[in-house]
Amino acid sequence: MKLIKAILFGMACVFCWQIGEDCLGAEKPKIDVEKLADAIFIAEGVKSKHPYGILTAYRHTSPRQACTNSILHAYKDWNGKGDFVAFLGSRYCPPNAHPLNKNWVKNVKRLFEASK
Repeated sequence: MKLIKAILFGMACVFCWQIGEDCLGAEKPKIDVEKLADAIFIAEGVKSKHPYGILTAYRHTSPRQACTNSILHAYKDWNGKGDFVAFLGSRYCPPNAHPLNKNWVKNVKRLFEASK
């Protein structure tokens, strides 16, 4: 019974992440995950050896799904204050990890806003 409750709670949380609420019912600005993933794909380079900037080759997950999972996880951890793309960038593409990363947030924001 506890396992069933845990599974149902987890499924409810996934639904909440996608509609813009956390599990406690607090409103967060809604994010279009697919459009954000598209913006990341373009910002990382359409013909890149690492689509979506995903450096790891997963056995059962495409780079797009790994990107989407990262967005959803960051959205869950985000407190709803400030800019989500900047928050995501601090984890997805840390500015200190590589000199080119300093432009990631600016580029993704520009592409994401243009797609709306």
